[in-house]
This record gives sequence, C-alpha cells and structure tokens, in this order.
Amino acid sequence: MEAFQTLTGIVAPLNRVNVDTDQIIPKQYLKTIRRTGLKEGLFADWRTRPDGTPDPDFFINQPRYRGATILLTRENFGCGSSREHAPWALLDYGFRCILAPSFADIFYNNCFQNGILPVVLAPHEIQTLFERVSEHAGFQVTVDLPQQLVSCPTGEQFSFDIDPFRKDCLLKGLDSIGLTLQDEAAIAAYERCRTHEVPWLFQDLLV
Repeated sequence: MEAFQTLTGIVAPLNRVNVDTDQIIPKQYLKTIRRTGLKEGLFADWRTRPDGTPDPDFFINQPRYRGATILLTRENFGCGSSREHAPWALLDYGFRCILAPSFADIFYNNCFQNGILPVVLAPHEIQTLFERVSEHAGFQVTVDLPQQLVSCPTGEQFSFDIDPFRKDCLLKGLDSIGLTLQDEAAIAAYERCRTHEVPWLFQDLLV
C-alpha cells in the first residue's frame, strides 16, 4: 500500500448526499478481485446518458476536474453495501483523499486499508470548499496528514481529527497484511516451536 504524507491536488466536487457504494461502483463491475481497471466503472450510472454517451454535466466528464486527486462530497458518503471495490475504483481513478462531513463506517474503514485518506470536516467548512471549487477552475488544496490540516490557496485552513493508529499506518503505508508481516520473524519462530511442542497438530503439514 502506498504511504500517504502530504497531497496537493485538484479538487473534484460531487455535490450529493448519501452516495452509496452501488453508485460508486455498480454491481456489474464486481466480477473481478483485481484492484486495477475499475476506474471505468466509477460512477458509471451517473457519468453516462441512457444512450451510453458521456454526460457533460457530471463532474468526471468536465475538463476542469481532469487529473483530480481529491474528492469533495457531502454527508454519509459510501453508505450501502460493504463492497471493497468502491475504494478500489476511487483509487484506480486517482483519488487519494476524500473530504466530506461524514462517511459510512465500513467504507471509512476500507479507505484506510487501501491508502485513501477520508477526511471529516465540519459542514460549513465543506460548504466553503464547494464555493471555492466553483469560483476557481483547477482549484487545488493541500492535505497534510502529519499536521492534520487542509490548506487552501485562498488562505483558509481546516484541521481534522484522525485516529492515531490509522494515521501511523497511512504514514507508513501499512494495511492489515503489512502490519502482520512486521512480525513475520516472530510468527515463524512461534510456528517452529509449536511443531516440536504439539507435533500432532502439524502432521498434515509435515508430510
């Protein structure tokens, strides 16, 4: 997993509440367990018209938000089913950070496991960011995880809270597997010891 330190990037606005995971990545794109290639399904039902052509009003299709790495959205983002394909699709598209007033719990947890920083800001701070994005084409902010700050070129700064353990994992680029592998030597030593203490438990492994 790629570590997260400080990110400066274009902000793309999704001005909708209660965006569920079926809208983030519709069910027809869940046939794979690969984490790449899912960007084509990101917001697929919203980004295209019924005839299959791109909807020019949807933010992903607008040139001013091309190359965005920070998603700005509204309350309860990521609600619905717990599909991990949702953060995979967002990450595959290029989003490393999501700014919102609130997130669905499972989606929030999945973001940290995939190198995405979900930042909770106050509703009035989110509204200010929506206004700045609307006023300035290519509007960028800097998200500083060590300092826990979102900084705007227009002068505003917003602080955010984050669990210290999750912060440390993101800074080091560690998901659950990475955390476990830090103790690989101790785990291997324990298993070697147990094969001598209770060999009958390991008979199938020793054949």
